[in-house]
Amino acid sequence: MIRRVGAAEIASRKGAAFPVVTAYDAPFARCAEAAGIDVILVGDSLGMVVLGYDSTAQVELADMIRHAGAVARGAQRAHVIVDLPLGTYEASDEVAVASAIELVKRGGASSVKLEGGENVASRIRAVVQAGIPVCAHIGVLPQTAALGSGFRLKREHDRMLRDADAVAKAGAYAVVLEMVEDALAAEITQRIPIPTIGIGSGPRCDGQVLVLHDVLGLYPDAPPFAKQYASLGETATNALRAYAGDVKAGVFPAERAERTERATAASEESSYRP
Repeated sequence: MIRRVGAAEIASRKGAAFPVVTAYDAPFARCAEAAGIDVILVGDSLGMVVLGYDSTAQVELADMIRHAGAVARGAQRAHVIVDLPLGTYEASDEVAVASAIELVKRGGASSVKLEGGENVASRIRAVVQAGIPVCAHIGVLPQTAALGSGFRLKREHDRMLRDADAVAKAGAYAVVLEMVEDALAAEITQRIPIPTIGIGSGPRCDGQVLVLHDVLGLYPDAPPFAKQYASLGETATNALRAYAGDVKAGVFPAERAERTERATAASEESSYRP
């Protein structure tokens, strides 16, 4: 039986560089795992890069359950972190626990992630006490950023340290630092006993996470801190253009007799041994 990477193993990676990537379906989850990435985040960023929303605010718990299930089925060993979307944990500890249980039971989550620092410490503590590991998320909080200070680099030294201390003390096994000033992110990483996972927070976090669509060049508006490793959007467009051209030109599909002849020739060629 294949065992998934557990939260305790991730917590033990403090001081070691490790990659994390988002995924939202089974095929790309398999790709990530085959590439040696054993921590996958099913982020509510799926609202924008998969579902076409303007922000993450419209994402529902049912969306997270559906996509988390696909990722969990696609990756056999990777730890699958799943976001609790806006509105599924703020009201009370009890609501947070109920939502987290749904993600584990119906979505196959290995752990859950929620946004906030001191203000959500009791939520983290309650979910952890219910037996579900929690990854915290401080710095820029995408679920509510547009309602407040926006997506600006976080430099509030004392506030960020208090948030980092609070989530670690509450029992989170790791914390995402999003768009935190580099030196401050480094200080937090040295200060708290749990791994930090940076996104736009400089090179001195323990781990790094990027959105899959930014890595692969599938989304047109990648943030400036992301690095594009391929241009699959362009490749896909060119492939679809070629297919459309073949159909319009009557080249695809070939006549049945022609296809049979080609298949027979290919079979005879492969079976020939000199």
